[in-house]
Amino acid sequence: MIRIYHTSDLHDRRGFVPRLRQLRDAQPGLLFDCGDSLRGSQTVYRRREPILAEIDAAGYDAQAMGNREFHYLFGCVRARARQMHHPLVCANLIDTKARPLPFTATLAIQAGSARVHLIGLLVTQYPQGSPWERVFGWRFLDPVQRVREFAAQIPPDEPLVVLSHLGLARDRKLAAAVPRITLILGGHSHDTLFEPDVIAGVPIVHAGPYGRYVSKTELEPGTAGWYAGSSSLVPLLS
Repeated sequence: MIRIYHTSDLHDRRGFVPRLRQLRDAQPGLLFDCGDSLRGSQTVYRRREPILAEIDAAGYDAQAMGNREFHYLFGCVRARARQMHHPLVCANLIDTKARPLPFTATLAIQAGSARVHLIGLLVTQYPQGSPWERVFGWRFLDPVQRVREFAAQIPPDEPLVVLSHLGLARDRKLAAAVPRITLILGGHSHDTLFEPDVIAGVPIVHAGPYGRYVSKTELEPGTAGWYAGSSSLVPLLS
């Protein structure tokens, strides 16, 4: 069994670390965030982001890039990533100017005897071919195609977890298009799902914004691959 916790859209809400560490001490598991943890935005850069100290203290294993971790200026994304002591993951964003990316597209994490494959997705900020693409160098790729490509590269008996900052409506479309996905952990749209939304057999989990809840999902091995045996939201902040 692989236990996975996730938060999203913290927006610099702090104070959740003691409760989160208590949960993980009692029931250990991987911990992910699906983006928008920061105060800054695509256009506003803040040199100091206090939430990062809490994320470090909680021991997050990886974080998807949200639109608040993204910035139109390459140097600002790089500066934000340098402040993080955990991997920042985004597969549908590339740089047309061939600068070394300060984040990773995918990630594999060993969980006991199993290996969990992660892919991060960021909501598109402007279409391909936009004048902004030529100015800033960022190009946004089709998230469905990126997940399909990644899914074809990993063993069919190993879990594929999507850290999505696309929003619930797009997560539903992604699940329908790529049923190979084991679990979608989502954010961006601030939806709170007390039970997973299952599309084409793919469970979609949204824990809601501001650290009120953390999701807890337990993946189980089956004859047809890994599946979500149980999933719930656990209160963090009142």
